Formats: sequence, structure tokens, C-alpha cells
Amino acid sequence: MKMEPGYSLINQVLATSNVMVKESHRIFRPHGLTEAQFNVLNVLGPNPAGLSQRELSDVLIVDRSNVTNMLDRMEQNGWVKRGDHPADRRIYVVTLTPEGRKLWQKVLPEYLAAVEAVTSEFSEAEMRRTHEFLARLERAVRAWGASRGT
Repeated sequence: MKMEPGYSLINQVLATSNVMVKESHRIFRPHGLTEAQFNVLNVLGPNPAGLSQRELSDVLIVDRSNVTNMLDRMEQNGWVKRGDHPADRRIYVVTLTPEGRKLWQKVLPEYLAAVEAVTSEFSEAEMRRTHEFLARLERAVRAWGASRGT
């Protein structure tokens, strides 16, 4: 049975994603991090004033309940802290602790070096086109999900 190009494309995207996650463990595990926790550090690092949990879940594109559980673990490890929002006590603002910032600054160069190594054979134009294509694919998947009520 011959597979349609769309089927092959989606399988390749998923296979690539799985390999990237698996290989990212080589960078994050020695520091006691998961890739999801690194993403939190990476989002909060350039935002010293912090983000609300809602903003964080929106940027990370994950369910808020997952962010809450992950932040609980990260807070126990001393990497993040949650504080009251100055204008709305219903909102928690999440910031990096000094320890979390040190960890981010330690792991980020390793991550960037890995990104450079993996993408070094691609031109900037290829990476830009691929990024645009994958963004279109993401929007199409979201639209499909929305049309199905998910």
C-alpha cells in the first residue's frame, strides 16, 4: 500500500520530534532537568519580572494544570518562586530564583551549542522556510482540532 505524502510528512515530523526529545535528555538530565523544565527556565530567563502562570502556559502551549504540577516540582527544587501579582491577588507571578537563573545560564550555552551543531548544515534561508512551513502545519493542526471541538 502506497502512503500519501501527508501521512509520510506527519510521520517524519513526529519521528524528528521524538528523536529531538530523546537526544535533549543528554543535555538536561545531568542537570536534573527535563526538557519541559528547561523550557520554563528558558521562557522566564529573559523575563526577570516574571510571568503569570496563565501567560507561562500560553507561551509553553501546555495545559495550565500541567504547568502547576511542573512549577510545584521546580519550586521544591528552588528554581522558581511564585508570588502574588501586585494588582490582582488571584494571579501568581512566576520568576526565577537566583539558583534557577544560575542553572539556566549554565545549561543555555550547552543547548545553544547543540542547536548549532544540529542545524549547521542548513542555510539561514532553509531554516527560515522550514520554520514558516512548520508554523503553517501547526496552525493547520490547531484549526483541525478546533473544527472537531477539541
